[in-house]
Amino acid sequence: MATKTDKDITTVGRRKTASARIRLKAGSGKIEVNGKSPSDYFKAEDFTRNALSPLDTLDAKDQFDISINATGGGLNGQAGAVRLGIARALEKFNSEDRVTLKKEGHLSRDPRSRERKKSGQPGARKRFQFSKR
Repeated sequence: MATKTDKDITTVGRRKTASARIRLKAGSGKIEVNGKSPSDYFKAEDFTRNALSPLDTLDAKDQFDISINATGGGLNGQAGAVRLGIARALEKFNSEDRVTLKKEGHLSRDPRSRERKKSGQPGARKRFQFSKR
């Protein structure tokens, strides 16, 4: 399976306003997010499961050492960014895994982001109450 064992692979994943830089190399399964374990960093189990789902898809949890630097946004956005970054790194590592990752939806960038607030109204779409008289 391993095609690029001599050096580590770096990729970037983004979601909403969050960004995650991933450094992946063949190893024993050590995963670190901003110097902490994924369960300590993401707190909620759903976020951790979402972030590491590409590894579960390929059954590769203890084949790679992953170092992650996540910034911006909240924990949900960062988990999505980490998910995309890991999927991209796994694809770079072994291009045959692309079909599996793509079928599970790990390689698609989620384009949804917050809509900006407009002037003259309290939010992005909400309007102030209309008074006829």
